[in-house]
Amino acid sequence: MTFLVNTDQRPVGIDLFAGAGGLSLGFEQAGFDVVAAVEIDPIHCATHEYNFPNTTTICKSVTDLSGDEIRKMANLGNSEIDVVFGGAPCQGFSMIGKRALDDPRNQLVFHYVRLVKELKPKYCVFENVKGLTLGKHSQFLTELINALQDAGYDVLQPYKVLNAASFGVPQDRQRLFLIGTRRGLVKPTYPEQVLPMTTVWQAIGDLPDANSFKTLKIKDSVRTQWETTAEYALHLRGLTQDPKDFSYPRIFDTSLLTSSLRTEHTEQSQERFRSTQHGKTEEISRFRKLPPDGLCNTLRAGTDSARGAFTSARPIHPFHPRVITVREAARLHSYPDWFRFHTTKWHGFRQIGNSVPPMLGRVVGEEIMKALGKQPTKPTQSISTGEVSLLDFDMGAAARYFSVPHNTIAQRLRKTEILNNELGETA
Repeated sequence: MTFLVNTDQRPVGIDLFAGAGGLSLGFEQAGFDVVAAVEIDPIHCATHEYNFPNTTTICKSVTDLSGDEIRKMANLGNSEIDVVFGGAPCQGFSMIGKRALDDPRNQLVFHYVRLVKELKPKYCVFENVKGLTLGKHSQFLTELINALQDAGYDVLQPYKVLNAASFGVPQDRQRLFLIGTRRGLVKPTYPEQVLPMTTVWQAIGDLPDANSFKTLKIKDSVRTQWETTAEYALHLRGLTQDPKDFSYPRIFDTSLLTSSLRTEHTEQSQERFRSTQHGKTEEISRFRKLPPDGLCNTLRAGTDSARGAFTSARPIHPFHPRVITVREAARLHSYPDWFRFHTTKWHGFRQIGNSVPPMLGRVVGEEIMKALGKQPTKPTQSISTGEVSLLDFDMGAAARYFSVPHNTIAQRLRKTEILNNELGETA
């Protein structure tokens, strides 16, 4: 699809390794028009297109794209690009996975550098796991910085590891950010802490209990009424305006509870969940019970089908004997309620766990906006999200929709087993 808004009014950004769109939304909220998003996974592409219907979604690997092709698909011509941002898949140097510098996925980082060099944005932002700064991985980071410098970009040093919790996100989540400036331009700075801590209960305390709705056993949304009072939740629900959010208003029914497919647990599991103290880990499942007045632990994505389709542990709700829903995870990640995810829990949690919290991406985007010397503007034009059917695609349907091979991403072979692989979850 082609971006329809007047990009003369707002700076232009391109998202590489876009996933469902956490960084896309963060930079949009900072005042950028995200004109193109590159993502290899067709299911993630479909989710991104649903939430950003005016962005050109490019369902391809960065290894198969040139800067000129991205410009052509996004109808950019020879226009200046203000920022290119993205985080290459990071399992190769994650602190919780196998840490190997020779992981073949690391080549994607250097395709990021190549596209920055070809697109020639004024600024570039690279995001990744904190583990990239530790041990032998710091050598890899040095190599990346040198490659960006060779491409004509000065990297702000020392680089920064930012904790989302320092910027109003109710989650302890640390991510590495590198900001590069095209040589000769004004350099931005890394953001400093700007917001007090938001608690788990301020984020999800207003949401109705998914287990109260039978329909959420078979679908992920239901229309209902509920009251919201916490400022953070009011902003995400769209009931009050966030003065620092310069994104396009979405047309959204605030009485619709979405991304809330239920998880059924055995009675024994529920009893263990009830008896677990807030902030402690339940001994058998190893799930952490969220403290209502504290932070959520880092939400993980688990692994994709090619690496075993393992679903990462999901936190236990503070007061209900169940794991949290995708919507509750989205609130804890700072996604607004209009933002929807794939209708399955497996894909939905992966899309959240793999993404940058939008509010964290926003504060980085704000620093780029300042360096550009521009005042962000709030659009008056409201936009509708895409067709809900985009969120129901299996891999085959998503691949057909984007005209890519059905085996672009390895498919799950044991769907029922994967969806119910959490200890205590019944089929």
